[in-house]
Amino acid sequence: MSEDDSDSDRAAELSAQIRAHNEAYHSRDNPSVSDAEFDALLRELIAIETRRPDLVVEDSPTRAVGAQPSQMFAPVEHDVPMMSLENAMDFEELEAWHERMVKGLDGLREFRVVCELKFDGLAVSIRYENGKLVQAATRGNGRVGEDVTHNVLTIDQIPHRIGNAPDLVEVRGEVYLPVSRFEELNREQIKKGEAPYVNPRNTAAGSIRQKDPSVTKDRKLSFWSYQLGQVIGGPEMTSSNDTFQLLQSLGLPVNPEVREYSDFDDVKAFCELWMSKRHDPDYEIDGVVVKLADLSHRDLLGSTSRAPRWAIAFKFPPEEKTTRLLDIDVSVGRTGRVTPFAILEPVFVGGSTVSMATLHNEDQVAAKDVRPGDVVVVRKAGDVIPEVVGPVTSERTRDSEAWRFPLYCPACGSRLERVAGDANTYCVNRACSARVETGISHFTSRNAMDIEGLGERTVGALVSSGLVSDVGDLFALNKNALLDLLVSDSSNETLVNNLLNSIDQARLRPLPNVLIGLGIEHLGPSAAELIARKFGNLERIANAGLDEIESLDGIGPVIAKSVADFFSDSHNKLVIEKLQLNGVRLDVLEGEVDAPQVLEGKSVVVTGSLEGWFVTRDEAKKAIISRGGKSPSAVSRSTYALVLGADAGQSKVDRAESLGIPIVGEAQLRTLLERGELS
Repeated sequence: MSEDDSDSDRAAELSAQIRAHNEAYHSRDNPSVSDAEFDALLRELIAIETRRPDLVVEDSPTRAVGAQPSQMFAPVEHDVPMMSLENAMDFEELEAWHERMVKGLDGLREFRVVCELKFDGLAVSIRYENGKLVQAATRGNGRVGEDVTHNVLTIDQIPHRIGNAPDLVEVRGEVYLPVSRFEELNREQIKKGEAPYVNPRNTAAGSIRQKDPSVTKDRKLSFWSYQLGQVIGGPEMTSSNDTFQLLQSLGLPVNPEVREYSDFDDVKAFCELWMSKRHDPDYEIDGVVVKLADLSHRDLLGSTSRAPRWAIAFKFPPEEKTTRLLDIDVSVGRTGRVTPFAILEPVFVGGSTVSMATLHNEDQVAAKDVRPGDVVVVRKAGDVIPEVVGPVTSERTRDSEAWRFPLYCPACGSRLERVAGDANTYCVNRACSARVETGISHFTSRNAMDIEGLGERTVGALVSSGLVSDVGDLFALNKNALLDLLVSDSSNETLVNNLLNSIDQARLRPLPNVLIGLGIEHLGPSAAELIARKFGNLERIANAGLDEIESLDGIGPVIAKSVADFFSDSHNKLVIEKLQLNGVRLDVLEGEVDAPQVLEGKSVVVTGSLEGWFVTRDEAKKAIISRGGKSPSAVSRSTYALVLGADAGQSKVDRAESLGIPIVGEAQLRTLLERGELS
């Protein structure tokens, strides 16, 4: 294999892994690798793309922030993107960032730097108009987040109204679960005989994404504010200190551990101090955020596609403990990949009690030479799946034996296979119950078809009973069969009714969600959305040739081949036929199909409810965006037009009139979408 081919294949492999880990962390609140492992993958991909710019694709994870927002909540477009931060894993990398700041500021060395604690929670944006809280959203993918307004309103520290406020102010900060409350919740869980929560970060993220705000309120979340997004009519600000003073004056909670320094040795001392005190606060921290204090310096340095250049996160090193490795077992995933994992004597490390850890693949187990019965070093960074670093060989007994990877699938008994050059081992039996169950769980997950009521036990019961052999069978389930299988008391039909309602709702999920749910290897949310928009329906995608798919801007050869191979497979064709037969939506709405970019560079605000051409305001916004325009939530001087629907608030109308911005109805919106200008 040539070096060019090797780079291309490795970049595609890294992209797929990073997308999967991003989805697990941001969308499912269930991280699959440690911070250090994730950062190593991302850095390797950045190095390849730096060396080979021809391999950079539009939806590369190196350009992305977070993950696609869930379909469970209404989408919210951020007028000012919520970006991520680059990481410094040690002081050498932190000093390298400082030198880049010196270079970017034309050799200036006397500048102030602000240090803040890096909270381990969920980033949110809270929007106030005329002093009233009107919207709260998660970060999502940085451009579009999830509307969690009703849940954020239950957090005591966040005021519903603020006095002496700008016309519009967007507050950004971190929702978190205090450690003391996390411990209290786990005591309650154990008392009820239920599994304890994994860690405060995941619990906070899961709490803010509840459909029932009363559940969020019961969790007793907290909040720190630390940044501003869009501000209209506010005071002039020149420094980070001005930002914090405004936040405090508005009644928003600001963390007291914020310091400004001009000597960079003081910055490093602050980081060292909080490394030693990381468990002292009643909230989890995993590092220190270091920023330029002068706002004009920030404007000068700007940002990359995913992160500001003027800030960096100094990450605390992961924590390590020793414990006993009780056994090594394997799990079978939806693609058939068989992954070994360690069963540990429970140990408290990185902020939670750990009893299992990943071992990745057969080669990793052999390289580390960890064996059942060993005392092993376990590493964990706060909120992620722990890793077995290696054995303490001095503690190993004489009768210790090296662990052998199983020859046969533990779920179905089929002989396992490993292809030369591939580090992974697979069960190739498509009827394997473990493969079927994990495939269905992926299909029904929140980031795919979002079907509630299909937990592991229910999926296992459906598969073992023969009612479901693939995802297509889910939409053929009937009430009587489910009652017989799932409800011991036939008079209690609520469980079954809720499940059937959720399945019915899933029939109407957008085509990108169907593509993600099908589990096509290497196909992430961005690529799925791009392919859906370009082809319009699943039949055209299935019939497209490899060259046609690969010709799409942003779709590389690895993704294209994976998509083409998937739809040429006879088993997958049968699944698609079942989905179609059972009424699953397999096309896109008019506003979601790629259209001529007639609105490129234009900002169109939509307010009120629409009742004619568009079913919802969100569909109108999608139509605007699909034509190259922007559809922010607020009117500003750059707004091209305000589309006024029924029951609209007066504030946007007043603002548009004061700025001389055209106010149009739904009929004129249609003209705008067709021509790119008002008649």
